[in-house]
Amino acid sequence: MSRAAPQSSELWSKSWDRSDPRASRQAIRGGAYTGYTAGIAPGFVQANICILPAKWAEDFLLYCQRNPRPCPLIARSDVGDPRLPTLSDDLDIRTDVPRYHIFRDGTFVEEVTDIHSYWRDDLVTFALGCSFSFEEALQEAGVRLKFLERNNVAAVYVTNVDTVPAGPFKGPLVVTMRAFTPADAIRAVQITSRFPNVHGAPVHLGTPGSIGVDLSRRYLDVGDPEVADDELPVFWACGLTPQLAVKNARPPLCITHAASSMLITDLRNASLAVL
Repeated sequence: MSRAAPQSSELWSKSWDRSDPRASRQAIRGGAYTGYTAGIAPGFVQANICILPAKWAEDFLLYCQRNPRPCPLIARSDVGDPRLPTLSDDLDIRTDVPRYHIFRDGTFVEEVTDIHSYWRDDLVTFALGCSFSFEEALQEAGVRLKFLERNNVAAVYVTNVDTVPAGPFKGPLVVTMRAFTPADAIRAVQITSRFPNVHGAPVHLGTPGSIGVDLSRRYLDVGDPEVADDELPVFWACGLTPQLAVKNARPPLCITHAASSMLITDLRNASLAVL
C-alpha cells in the first residue's frame, strides 16, 4: 500500500489557474496535482466522496439521511455512471479526485490517483458536502483561520460520539477542529449555521475530552492541532465519518477521497447557504 505526499498548493498556483474549477479538475485528471484542495477554486463547492457497489448503496443512503451533519448528501450518481451531472457537465469521478483511498472488506489497501482499474458497472458515487465551503464564508467575514496561513488544513479527530446506524454502517463521529478566540468562535457558530449542506454549525465547543478527543492524536495525522492560550477548540462534523462506517460495514469494495483531497465541483458555495 502507498500514501502519496500532498503537493503544495503554492506550486499549483504557479502553474495553473487555481480559480477555475474546470481547469483544476483537468490538471488533477492529468496527474499534475495530488495534494490538498483547500484554497483551490475559491467560491466553488468541494465534495467528500464515497463509492460503493449498488448492493450497499441503499443502506449507505439511509446512513447519510440519519446522520446529515457528518454526511450531508449533495449528489448521487446513477448505477455504473462515473458522471455527476448536477455537480458539473465536465466531471469524471474516476480521475477528478487528487487521491483516492481503496478499501477491501473494510480494510484500507491502497492510495491511488486514478480508479479506472477499480471501476465497475455496479458502482454508485455519493458526494457529500465539505467544510471548505463554510471556511470561505468565515474568511469573507474576517474570521481568521490560522492553519490556512501555514498552508495546512483543519485538524481531524475521532470522537467517542456514536453515529446513528443504518444496516451494516455504523461508527463514531469524526470531527474537524478549528481554534478561535471566544469572540470569533461565536461568529463562527453564527456563520456556519447558514450552511447545513456543508456540515452546518459546530457539534462541540471547548473541553475536547468530553467528546473523547486528545488534541495530540489526530486521525491520519491530518491538519493543524494548535490551540493558543487565548483560543477555544471548536469542532465540526467531518465527511471522513463514513470511512469509519465503511470499515465496520466491510463491503467488498469501497473507494473514498483521501483526507482533504476533495472533488472540486462547478456549484457555487453561495448556492448552499440558507438565508
